[in-house]
Amino acid sequence: MHSHHRGHLVYAARGVLSVHTERGTSIVPANRVGWTPAGFAHYHRAHSRTDMRIVFLPPSLARLAPDRPAVFTVSGLAREILLTLTGPREHDRAARGRLHRVLVDELREAHERPLHLPEPQDDRLQAVARLLDDRPSDNSSLAELGQVIGASARTLSRLFHNELGMTFYQWRTQLRIYHALVLLADGHDTTRVAHSCGWANPSGFIAAFTELVGTTPGRYRAAGQRDQRG
Repeated sequence: MHSHHRGHLVYAARGVLSVHTERGTSIVPANRVGWTPAGFAHYHRAHSRTDMRIVFLPPSLARLAPDRPAVFTVSGLAREILLTLTGPREHDRAARGRLHRVLVDELREAHERPLHLPEPQDDRLQAVARLLDDRPSDNSSLAELGQVIGASARTLSRLFHNELGMTFYQWRTQLRIYHALVLLADGHDTTRVAHSCGWANPSGFIAAFTELVGTTPGRYRAAGQRDQRG
């Protein structure tokens, strides 16, 4: 029932963005586009050399998009439209309207590919999250982390399952991939990123990254280096 509101799309022409809401953090690397409907409290964070673009959709088109924050795979055409709409050239209203319509069509065809880090509510989970956010390469088991914060592995495991809907290891992998995206956007090479995010060998990192992001770390990094156009 928010048809009179606009929502907005956020896109990284280069680098990686995160969109934070009370539900957690959505990670928007350069092969995704983030949608936030009107009325959702949120803030964006652009990492390092990120080139952030924002496109507001008029109410008539915003109603066609989901009524909650979402992250979509960005097609080549959608990417070009996002760059055109946020580029230096001014477009008249009619031209902008046509580009907006094609953009929304493209997004409706696209798959939602969220990279979502849910926000822990329980203070014991928050403590674990803080430890690993500061040191994503830490390979401590859940029991070892539990000793540091004073909770059993069993309790923590149950909290991860009940509150975040995933295992500790699934969650830790997502957190590490998030850190990896930022490091790759900064131009660090795959092997170095693998090690600084806790993988003993790069092949395990490449497999996990490719499964979650949909492209290899090398390709992702190369695309970021190549795309220096404004």
